[in-house]
Amino acid sequence: MVTENKCDELIHKLVNKSQEAFIVGIELYNKPTIKYRVEGFSFFICNAWELLLKAHMLQTLGADSIYYADSHQTKSLSVCIKQIFTNDKDPLRKNLEKIIDLRNTSTHFITEEYEQIYVPLFQSCVLNYINKLLQFFDIDITAQLGSNFLTLSVKMDELSKESIQARYPKEIASRIMSAMATIGQTINLEHNDKYAIPVRHEYYITKKRKEATASFAIAKNAEEATFIVKELHDMQKSCPHNVSDCVNIINNRIKREGINFINPSPKEDSKRHSFNKYLFDLFVKFYNLKQDPAYCYEYNIGSSKFYSYSDKTINLIMDQIKKGPEHVVQDLKDKVGKSTPGAKEF
Repeated sequence: MVTENKCDELIHKLVNKSQEAFIVGIELYNKPTIKYRVEGFSFFICNAWELLLKAHMLQTLGADSIYYADSHQTKSLSVCIKQIFTNDKDPLRKNLEKIIDLRNTSTHFITEEYEQIYVPLFQSCVLNYINKLLQFFDIDITAQLGSNFLTLSVKMDELSKESIQARYPKEIASRIMSAMATIGQTINLEHNDKYAIPVRHEYYITKKRKEATASFAIAKNAEEATFIVKELHDMQKSCPHNVSDCVNIINNRIKREGINFINPSPKEDSKRHSFNKYLFDLFVKFYNLKQDPAYCYEYNIGSSKFYSYSDKTINLIMDQIKKGPEHVVQDLKDKVGKSTPGAKEF
């Protein structure tokens, strides 16, 4: 068992090894020549989480907390997860448990298609780890790795029932399609970025030529016939964040990325580095985001208007903050003024 005077030293070692395992997993997954990506990443990310949680248990619960009762054997990752994240409905916990299942079966059966099936869970797991490392030990791993390296690369080949059946024997194809259906269903049910961050490529028709990546013309005498098909989209899925969500995500990213953001308005020093709803509104008004469906979705409840926002909105605001974290607020105030919109936001 671990004695009290050795506990701090062990915590330090566990946290360092956890970060090493995490970085190795990221580097392995993003190397284009590696074909062992899914198996390797699932092994190293689980190892990183196990070391992190055990260090947290030692720090908060004492020297013997990582061991089974009356045993020198340390607890498994699954047990540590249940002990730290006690809510079995927690999307973070469910994400980890699904990746543990993958790790436990990866030595028996993994195909290249699993990469596309599991990458939404992997991407969430990466961000969850970064946030918990910062929360538990006040360590920002992006200082070592850089936030631009934290997006997992993924092949976007065709992943259809027909292509899978053509490539694999019946039994293997059935298992792949079963995994694809199960993961897809849980992603739709959870609809939470702590469980999964889906990878999507979306296309739309625009009359603004500068925004287009391809162009076409409609000709009456064309040899090949085509149609313009209008498809219904759930804009509340494309723009899932209310104002409070956006503010919280931006504040977390400011802290995680170590940005010296300055908000000159608050009298309290504790709030001078915090992004708030008023500042969010300044950005929305200056960039006229409510008029662009790529950034904002407007809907009505009774006679009141409400708005939700996309990830693109958050990324735009973060990009502008990074360009001038100490003066961006004052610049916006000078250009926009202090008026507030008439529509209600929450």
